[in-house]
Amino acid sequence: MRYNEISHNSHPHHTLKLGYTQVPFKCDGCKEVGIGSNYKCTICDYDLHTHCALPSPTLSHPFYTKCSFQFLPRPPGTVARYCNACEKDVTGFVYHCNACGFDLHPCCAKLPMMLDDGEVKLYLYRKVSAPCLRCGRKGRSWSYRSTCKKYNLHVACVKEMLVENWHELYSNSVGSGGGNGGDTSTTRRLDTRIPNLKGTLETHHHQKSSKGKVKKGCEMAGLAVQFVISAVLGDPTTLIAGVVGTLLSK
Repeated sequence: MRYNEISHNSHPHHTLKLGYTQVPFKCDGCKEVGIGSNYKCTICDYDLHTHCALPSPTLSHPFYTKCSFQFLPRPPGTVARYCNACEKDVTGFVYHCNACGFDLHPCCAKLPMMLDDGEVKLYLYRKVSAPCLRCGRKGRSWSYRSTCKKYNLHVACVKEMLVENWHELYSNSVGSGGGNGGDTSTTRRLDTRIPNLKGTLETHHHQKSSKGKVKKGCEMAGLAVQFVISAVLGDPTTLIAGVVGTLLSK
């Protein structure tokens, strides 16, 4: 259930309103990048993923059947911690299993086990044996894999693609009034969040397909990547077509 306006312990001075943005934001709860639906204080420019704004006090996960994860406002202890899903540092809100010591970013903990638009189906795996479309390596972190097993993308690689040059992008978006998702110049800058993606996909399919199949393969892989990016950013209900789709359709 979503509410249009909420009060949150992490930001007690003002209420947070439910909104939507095609411009990436940094969540002030988990400190990770986000896009799409969020809760925002316009007075303080304070943003939360919906998963961070409305967390479950505890949760279980099918990848860790013996674990009980508790939502915490900050990582426990003094030792640096990392997310067991994406292998990125945990510096803010987190789901933590005290018994096993596992940690999950809120958005990683809520990643859908399957993404489906009626044509492309992607399943979340803890580990896969096939190489990742972006890094070419196996294993590493949780991955989304297509039913046909041709398309595999690490959750960690998606985050790396999104955070590269993040500070430059964020500054440019704010400076240009990037809160308006319809600004085409902002959209072009957002496209650079996925560097060399088209080339990565074409290289992958040139190695295994005839030239006639490359274009179709890239289109299908592009759809798969859009699904994964949307899910990792905390809003799996939308493809963020105005941001990601522009690049992938070229």
